[in-house]
Amino acid sequence: MAPPLFRTRIKFCGMTRPGDVRLAGELGVDAVGFVFAARSRRLVDADQAAAMRRALAPMVDAVALFMDNDGDEVRRIVATVRPTLLQFHGEEDDAFCRRFGLPYLKAVAMGHDAPLEPLALHARYPTAAGFLLDGHAPGEGGGSGRVFDWTRVPAGITKPYLVAGGLTPDNVHEAVVATRPWGVDVASGVEVDGDEPGIKDGARMRRFVEEVRSADCG
Repeated sequence: MAPPLFRTRIKFCGMTRPGDVRLAGELGVDAVGFVFAARSRRLVDADQAAAMRRALAPMVDAVALFMDNDGDEVRRIVATVRPTLLQFHGEEDDAFCRRFGLPYLKAVAMGHDAPLEPLALHARYPTAAGFLLDGHAPGEGGGSGRVFDWTRVPAGITKPYLVAGGLTPDNVHEAVVATRPWGVDVASGVEVDGDEPGIKDGARMRRFVEEVRSADCG
């Protein structure tokens, strides 16, 4: 049986340069992420993110990523950057995540052997717009560049979910076919070689998008 027609959404995360944001829009990416988690190597401040947001193409979401940030800090960043979507990677509960008046994604650590229980996840975050299944272990931040076992994505998740963790132009086609996610999220997999987190590679960005679109047509 042929797979259902479906367009997988694409998010490029950990943006640090306006030019990369502009190219992402030209390539048809659905969202770009700005990281405000203190432990991240792709950390930017609100003013930097606001400048990058001005390079954002119309109809592309600006996502602000947090990990256990103080509520007042989140409010200040939201007021300055004006994101359209929030993403939380820490121990935030549903009450905290929803208090800022914007839809949010909750990251779920998949880098361990415990099974993911969809009913418990939905009960814990009833107002989440969706979930981001990432390859990091519990207590760690995202952007680890580690792939998790895609067969562990349960069939019972009823909200949109994104797959993240170690995705590259070389494996994202397989990831989309294996999991049929609402979207995919990539940071290090479209960056230049070497220790330069946040510096994207235009050719890799383009090929990543092409591979996702190829998987959608398969």
